[in-house]
Order: sequence, then structure tokens, then C-alpha cells
Amino acid sequence: MDSPSSLVLNHLPLGQGPWKTFEPFLFCVHHSDNYPAGNQNMAPKASLAGRNIGSDFSGLNGWSMYHGDEVPGFPQHPHRGFETISIIRHGLIDHSDSLGATARIGAGDVQWMTAGAGIVHAEMFPLVNQEQNNPTDFFQLWLNLPATHKMVPPKFKMFWNEEVPKKTYTDQDGKKSTVTVIAGSFKDLKPLAPPQDSWASNPQSNVVIWLIDLEANAKITLPKQPENSKRVIYHVNGGRIDLGGTSLHPKHGALMRANYEHPVQATTQASSILVLQARPIGEPVVQHGPFVMNSTQEIRQAIYDYQRTRFGGWPWAKPDPAHSRDKGRFARFADGKEILPPPT
Repeated sequence: MDSPSSLVLNHLPLGQGPWKTFEPFLFCVHHSDNYPAGNQNMAPKASLAGRNIGSDFSGLNGWSMYHGDEVPGFPQHPHRGFETISIIRHGLIDHSDSLGATARIGAGDVQWMTAGAGIVHAEMFPLVNQEQNNPTDFFQLWLNLPATHKMVPPKFKMFWNEEVPKKTYTDQDGKKSTVTVIAGSFKDLKPLAPPQDSWASNPQSNVVIWLIDLEANAKITLPKQPENSKRVIYHVNGGRIDLGGTSLHPKHGALMRANYEHPVQATTQASSILVLQARPIGEPVVQHGPFVMNSTQEIRQAIYDYQRTRFGGWPWAKPDPAHSRDKGRFARFADGKEILPPPT
């Protein structure tokens, strides 16, 4: 097959908020905060003056409180009809939910949560280091569920850093690129199994989530994608990269042509990219804030159900629970089963 004059269909400026996505990916945001040292309550050991506490997305001094008023993060809030995928690169996230499940997730871990019929959860960023900064860096993706799975029981699955498949590839000039696979095979690198109700579990979905870190001047080729899929490359940080003759600057994305290999080359600086790909579900998408359904009637029902049941209530003493400073990484599920990361 002849190569097109450009592999890039559209450039996507990323900006500070959620990035442009394509169904079944509903949402993609990159949170990168250089939090200061924490105090005894794991809150910033710094003045909060000038911030709109309760809704602080200012990035003032390189970090935000988001909806937290003491510990940064996102206190209790509901979801229905889709999945959240949290990919942590640095820092900690404390998860708590309306089922009584809870976790502390650290750098390299991935939490894949199927909201399904409805769940309320909190995601807080405890600043455990008291003598040094607490950098926190993670992606959160929202992946739609097909109509047949929108009302499945909610639950989450853990991919510990020690288990997430990753491999370093060396190009002909000896330059290295490290690929981390969260969903979708990359050459000989196979992913962990996604949750059983996920669109990613459908073998025809072609869902891909890859993180790729390239050394300066490193080259790597992304394999062809099926014609009925969409692929977006997000340039997260580093220097300019080349996509088969088209430049992509940091904080920009590119919607790629289907059914072609996609060469990626870093230039004079190391760079990181996030690759999302999938076949659209092909059903109506009606979204109202944290609810994503197939019709306005289903959205009204979601609002009614949440107001009536709170999706199981809130078993925690605070809307923004965080674990103790010395607590390690763990996950405890709604049935009381607790798991730890595997030994290194």
C-alpha cells in the first residue's frame, strides 16, 4: 500500500483541560502537579491564598487543589455508564468508593474502574513527603460502555506496576524507546486482561492504550491499525517529534490515518507520547456530567437513581478520605478481599 502524503489527518492542540478524544474514549486528562512538601495532615505545607478552594484548577505555583479543600484531589462524586482508567506516573492516589472498596495506588500502577450501574468514589492525592516536594503525574481516561453493559455491577481491577507489560526496543542507531502496554498488543508485547465487561474485552474493539518514552533521536514504528479504528497520538512532553514527515510539538495531538504504519521519531530531546486507539461502539452517546448513557431518558433515570440511592451511600466518615502517611500500596475490594503488589 502506498503511503499518503501525510499520515496526520488533524492536529489537536491539547491545552490545560481535557484533551480532544474520539468515541469510545470520552475523556482524557493529564494531571501534572509539582506539589510542595506535606504537613501533618498530608495537605500542602504552603499558603492556599489566591486559590478558589473547592474548585481550584489554577495551576498556581505549578499545582492545583482541584476540588480538595485540605488534601488535593477529587472528593466523593458519582459515575454511571462508562469506565475510568487511571494511569499513575508519579505520586499517590487514595481511592475510596460507595461499595466500601478502597486502595492506595502508586507510580506505575493502573486502576481500571467499571462504573457500570453507578458508583460514588473519591480520588485524593496525599502529600506523604514532609521534607521534599510531592510530584504527582497521572492520566485519567473515560472509556464508554456499550448499551448491553452500561448497567453491569460496578467494580475495579488493579494493574500493579510490577505486572504492567513494558519493553525497551532499540532502533538501528542504538537509540531506545520504552513501550508500556495498558491495553492492546504492541508487536510481541501483550496486555493484561481488561475487565470482563469492558469494551476493550471485545476482540473486535481494537482498544489500545500505550505509553511510549523515547530517548533523544530514537525511532519506533507503531503497527498498522484496522481501517475501522481511530488512533490519536498525544505528545505529552519533551521536544518536537516527527510523524513520518509531519512535526508534532509538545502539548499537541495528532489524529492519524487508518491502516498505515506510523513512524515516530524524537528529535534532540527525549519525549513521551500517549497512544489511544479503538473502534467506535457506534451507539448514541448522551452525556450529562458524570453520567454517560444512550438516551436523555436514561440520563434522567441516572440522576433520579443517584438522588434516591446515592449508588449505595457513602460508608466513609469524610467526603475526602486519605490513608495514613505510612500506608503502602494496596487494594481492598467490596467483598473485603485485600491484595498487595507482587514482590519485585
